[in-house]
Amino acid sequence: MTYHLYPAIMLLQDGKSYKGWTLLKSMITFGEVVFNTGMTGYQEIMTDPSYAGQIMTFTYPEIGNTGINNEDNESKKIHVKGIIAKNFCFHSNNWRLEQSFINYIIINNIPNIFGIDTRELTKHLRNTGVMNGCISSKYLNSNELYSKLHKTPIMQGSDLVKKVTTLKKYTFSDYFNQYYCHLKYKTDSTFGYGLKIILIDFGVKYQILSRLFSYGCSIDVLPADTTYEEIRLHNPDGIILSNGPGDPSVIQYGIKTIKKIIEFTNIPIFGICMGHQILSLALGAETFKLRFGHRGLNHPSGMKQKIEVTSQNHGFAVQKQSLYPNNIYITHLNLNDLTVAAIFHNKKPIFSVQYHPEASPGPHDSDYLFKYFINLIKKFKKYNNY
Repeated sequence: MTYHLYPAIMLLQDGKSYKGWTLLKSMITFGEVVFNTGMTGYQEIMTDPSYAGQIMTFTYPEIGNTGINNEDNESKKIHVKGIIAKNFCFHSNNWRLEQSFINYIIINNIPNIFGIDTRELTKHLRNTGVMNGCISSKYLNSNELYSKLHKTPIMQGSDLVKKVTTLKKYTFSDYFNQYYCHLKYKTDSTFGYGLKIILIDFGVKYQILSRLFSYGCSIDVLPADTTYEEIRLHNPDGIILSNGPGDPSVIQYGIKTIKKIIEFTNIPIFGICMGHQILSLALGAETFKLRFGHRGLNHPSGMKQKIEVTSQNHGFAVQKQSLYPNNIYITHLNLNDLTVAAIFHNKKPIFSVQYHPEASPGPHDSDYLFKYFINLIKKFKKYNNY
């Protein structure tokens, strides 16, 4: 099949520009330009709600080699605002392939640019910090694009959760049968049988849900703005706070709800990524924006002699000093920059991690946390007082 290539430009807010090629004739997109250091996982990244509002730079020199399949999507739609790469693979090949990478881009109209020096771009973003940018084949004049780019909202202060959360409650068991019946996990499917889990959806990845479901848990997924009173009516055994995009400090509706749950119940809570940040804010901590974020599959996290290699994707972090004195114990630090990677509460069945234990994509060092959460629920179930 013959594909048409069109000239394109990528412009950053500081005025730096890059010229390359695109598969879309008349395209323009705006967003925060970030980078991911993973060698794989482009399909999961493009469909991960946590990347809403962002243009993704892939640091691996060629993406698309294994094509696209129906199993690795993390949601039903594309969430990235665009993709940047050194090279695209035009001849995808893999035993799981169901669609070529190039066709996937064209059919889904994903803004893209390739043929640029992504190593240089990544170094620039590391030195200056991530910033807004745009990709365009519709306009190729930097001055014209810059005036449009200047109007793009910045990530700090943006509530993107409302754009990705579910609009109404659903039970994942039904959803699983529709989309994930073919997935197999080497876990005891009776380990969590009979336990009712509520997941508050700030932008959840499907693999978090399917991982819990593989243990036999019943999972109800609720919108991000669900109130404390509504959650009490569900009578949950445990609560998951999911990952999600944007600035956690502006999700006041979620913070308010979690504060009440912590104050008035002993329901076990497990926060993941955005969920970790919202839980920390509910406990009285503060968050801040990282210079260029943590996005990759090999972030070492731990304390002393015990280290896990983790999959991470976030642009904000919890301020370490603000955690004290709030009965919170830091269990893991990101060993690249010593930011907070995991916490637990000394007096409540509450813990959270800044990384992704489902690791889709990534290493499975932290997969034990799902089983740990279920064990925690079993231990504290008799103490629930709601």
